[in-house]
Amino acid sequence: MPRLRLSFDLRRPDFVSASSAELAATMLDICEWADRLGFDMTYFGEHHAAEDRYLPSPLIASAAAAGRTSRMRFRPILLTPLYHPIRLAEDIAVADLLSGGRMSPVFAAGYRQQEFDMFQVGLGERRRRLLEAVDVCKSAWTGEPFDFRGTTVTVTPRPAQQPRPPIIMGGAAEAPSRRAAHLGDGFDPAEPQAWEYYRDECLKLGNDPGPWVPRGPTFLYVTHDPDAAWAEVGPNLLHAANTYARWIADSAQGKSDWYPPIASVDELRAGGAYEIVTPERCVAIGRELGPEGHLILRPLFGGTEPKKAWASLRLFESEVLPHLEVPDQAPVKI
Repeated sequence: MPRLRLSFDLRRPDFVSASSAELAATMLDICEWADRLGFDMTYFGEHHAAEDRYLPSPLIASAAAAGRTSRMRFRPILLTPLYHPIRLAEDIAVADLLSGGRMSPVFAAGYRQQEFDMFQVGLGERRRRLLEAVDVCKSAWTGEPFDFRGTTVTVTPRPAQQPRPPIIMGGAAEAPSRRAAHLGDGFDPAEPQAWEYYRDECLKLGNDPGPWVPRGPTFLYVTHDPDAAWAEVGPNLLHAANTYARWIADSAQGKSDWYPPIASVDELRAGGAYEIVTPERCVAIGRELGPEGHLILRPLFGGTEPKKAWASLRLFESEVLPHLEVPDQAPVKI
């Protein structure tokens, strides 16, 4: 019985007929549905100036979803250097209050030059601004006065979680992965190798976060007819995969094993990271992951039409979930 999670980015490429408003409304409906069924967390991505209208405001999306749910936690992935640190501390605190203490944000550094140019922030400032934001949030959420760039400030109100919301660090390369062991309360990396760097550094500090927790496919869709579904949603998946591949190729990272360029839907299907499967196969995947594994559903990935997303989710509910025995209100590990 793996931990069930959702992930959204609300991208909408030009070939998608559903409007951004329809995708946003569907996202909230899906969060309410998932909360009722025992999903324990929802991720929201962040990117800016994306041609496919990628979600730029994950904290707002998290707060909106919190209003439709009562149990699941929210993990907005924040491009931290693009925020003013005081405003970031305020916004997370308010989102945590609105959710009843269900926020566990990821502090990520970002990597796209275009986004940093848009906010007039130098890409070379990423590390400094990220470290400052972590320090500011830790101080701000005490509710006590503290020094910010030579001025004494107080941030109110305090978050719901005490002593503060967990700060989850993001990262993929070795240096930020090791740095995460010293900065945050947890680590949510993009790639398994990053976890090994993080764990090694934690062990040096006398703390063992345990081995990498297995995760399911990058995308998982349930259907009785996988061939037909690949024809229907394959173009959406190909768009999303190649968008990430292009962004990473244009960055200093240059490449990612998780997001290589893909020439066709057939190639994407053969790669195995994106799976469109029968209910029986989905049950098998869930059981293979085990009780600590993460099965993350991305029902609107690549702008998948709401009707098609719901078709998969309803099948997951009726023919997969009864066989996974997901416990009610399963505790969430940071």
